[in-house]
Amino acid sequence: MSRSLAFVLNVPETPQDPEDQEPSPYDESEVHDSFHQLIQEQSRWVAEEGLELQQRVPGAGALGASGSDRQALLGPEGAPVYSTATLHILASMPSRTIGRSRGAILSQYYSRTVRLRRRAGRPQLRDVGRSARPSLRLYDLELDPAVLEEDEKRGLLVKELQGLTVAQRDHMLRGMPLSLSEKRCLREESRPPRGKRRAWGHRGLLSCCSQLRDSCILASHNLGLALLSGLQALMPWHYALKRIGGQFGSSVLSYFLFLKTLLAFNTLLLLPLLAFIVGVQAAFPPAPSGSVPAFRGLELLTGGGRFTHTVMYYGYYSNATLNQPCASPRDGGQCTPEAGGLPYNMPLAYLFTVGVAFFITCITLVYSMSHSFGESYRVGSTSGVHAITVFCSWDYKVTQKWATRLQHDNIRTQLKELLAEGQLRQRPRRACGRLRQAAVLGLVWLLCLGTTLACALAVYSFSELVLQSRVSAERDGVLLALPLVVCLLNLGAPYLFRVLATLERHDSPVLEVYVAICRNLILKMVILGILCYHWLGRRVGTLKDQCWEDFVGQELYRLMVMDFIFTLLDTLLGELVWRLISEKRSQRKGKPEFDIAGNVLELIYGQTLTWLGVLFSPLLPAMQIIKLLFLFYVKKTSLMANCQAPRRPWKASHMSTVFISLLCFPSFLGAAIFLCYAIWQVKPSSICGPFRTLDTMYEAGKVWVRHLEEAGPRVSWLSWIHRYLVESAFPIYLASALLLAVIYLNIQVVKGQRKVICLLKEQLSNEGEDKIFLINKLQRIYERKERSRVGRTEEAVTPPAVFTDDWDAQ
Repeated sequence: MSRSLAFVLNVPETPQDPEDQEPSPYDESEVHDSFHQLIQEQSRWVAEEGLELQQRVPGAGALGASGSDRQALLGPEGAPVYSTATLHILASMPSRTIGRSRGAILSQYYSRTVRLRRRAGRPQLRDVGRSARPSLRLYDLELDPAVLEEDEKRGLLVKELQGLTVAQRDHMLRGMPLSLSEKRCLREESRPPRGKRRAWGHRGLLSCCSQLRDSCILASHNLGLALLSGLQALMPWHYALKRIGGQFGSSVLSYFLFLKTLLAFNTLLLLPLLAFIVGVQAAFPPAPSGSVPAFRGLELLTGGGRFTHTVMYYGYYSNATLNQPCASPRDGGQCTPEAGGLPYNMPLAYLFTVGVAFFITCITLVYSMSHSFGESYRVGSTSGVHAITVFCSWDYKVTQKWATRLQHDNIRTQLKELLAEGQLRQRPRRACGRLRQAAVLGLVWLLCLGTTLACALAVYSFSELVLQSRVSAERDGVLLALPLVVCLLNLGAPYLFRVLATLERHDSPVLEVYVAICRNLILKMVILGILCYHWLGRRVGTLKDQCWEDFVGQELYRLMVMDFIFTLLDTLLGELVWRLISEKRSQRKGKPEFDIAGNVLELIYGQTLTWLGVLFSPLLPAMQIIKLLFLFYVKKTSLMANCQAPRRPWKASHMSTVFISLLCFPSFLGAAIFLCYAIWQVKPSSICGPFRTLDTMYEAGKVWVRHLEEAGPRVSWLSWIHRYLVESAFPIYLASALLLAVIYLNIQVVKGQRKVICLLKEQLSNEGEDKIFLINKLQRIYERKERSRVGRTEEAVTPPAVFTDDWDAQ
């Protein structure tokens, strides 16, 4: 008879060199390696003793003798069928025993506690009689151990844990790959009795210090957990974003995440403006040049009137050097500093603060775009993502009803998106259908581009009409005409695009959203380009005796306010009214879907207006922050009450990358070009602002350099920096090259990661094939052994009969 395999754990009897550091017993990977060593030792012992792992049915080897030398037998479904011995070996693999054999874990950590106690100065095993040594040689370490065997191992582990210190015991228990309930039971069993505990309490200051240390550690741990929960609660809209993602999917959630990103960008832009421009000028206000008009309320829409004489606009800021009394003016009335004062050059601070704020925004945008690109285009495993979502997505720490409902909705929405994505990949299309769709796409694109051209001509014609009418600044109501026309076109044209998009019938909802974003972006960028030409190319010449910078700032303020009002009207009329109509008429399709493309382009359009107006209205980012806060709550409320989840769910894996890219290149790049042209080429107003006596805003730096050269050789290095690093075009090219290099390197890093992941996938598949090959080899070895044993048995039994038959035949 064959004997079943029994794993025996050997406890080392000789002490090791104290310089030879043992690997940490608290690492789970050490347990995995120990299992691997145990299995290798047992396999070697079995090979030496010539024992069979499991008795096979007689004749099995004969049946498979013909074809199993080359490959394993196949089952009814094509799966390989291995012998019992091979299956026993497969079940003994570390990956299949680490999470199931609790007795193995207890025995493993028992040996570790023995080594710890030996290092702590306890008598070594070699000094004790062999019969008195705690050994596990008589105990089998099988995959399914008996209850008595496991209890004995557990008792030995508890005894060894009792000999350790409290810190060592707690540390070891935390590192064991066991459940929390088993760890608690082991901790309770390993605590000394009450009498011994009292005896240990009289040891003196050491035990008191250890208890005090444990109490401090526990208190600090609880404090850290409380701080982490508080920081999580401070995250803006944490629960609201989870709820939106769970009910409406990642596509709708991408809009609100983008809104949150814009809020961070505007906060980062506003902080240096408040610190170095607005705050300083508010602390040292200039003398009023005339009577200040009273507040009438219409300024909230037009941005003029009372607001013109505040830090809201460019014209309020002084061209003097602050923080000191002003000496006699010279060079056209410019205030010069007196000796001994603390100079704060307001023109220089205004110019450099705007430039530094834009530079910080540019760096942040490039970093966000590269980071989002790396996150969204990282290649992952897609073969088992459905099973992972079903079986591994649930968080068992969730106990509250609202949290469980939210997590349930989130998992359900993820499964819908994954299934919809899989269905889109399985839809082939014929050649005739592709040609028909291409023709429809070309026609729709021609109509959309024609609509965009018509809107651009309408804006240009109306701006020329307003320019020829020479509207005065006192007629505030008439100043709202151009922003009203622009907002009407921005609101009506996207609806026409959506109607035309229904003719295309895209199979992929992602492609449909991208096409809508592209059309709306072209419309808004063309309109903004015409307005920039109207302000810098036409208005500057007609407002020679006025402060044209204030007029441009007020125009941008009016555009932002009107855009916000039209967004609210679109939300109420386009979503609320549609829901009320659909509820009265049940035969309609139901609630409307959330327009991702239109709402995202509204955010990009509003942010572009903010960047265009920073130079002329430093508090415009604050207005944008207030607008974004209102928009979030209005859109969230309307989404929950008036909208439904997309009928065709889709996974927005690259949406954040697309949004950041559109925000960086068309929006930020266009605003930067507009401001650079205004600083380097356009002559400032001669009656207002910090650059009133200069030919261009850029000459403020040159004037400052001349003052530094006159001050003495100690500060001449500053003038050298300005001459060769600011005035020269080489630093601009260098910075542009560095930014492009950073973007290129990030793209190459992501491509390298994709290649490495593909190689790792191929390596994993090869490893699986290697395992199958080794298993087949092992199967053949055992079959040969079985056939040879059966053959020897038959030879030992059948020779007399064979001899008799031969003798009778003769």
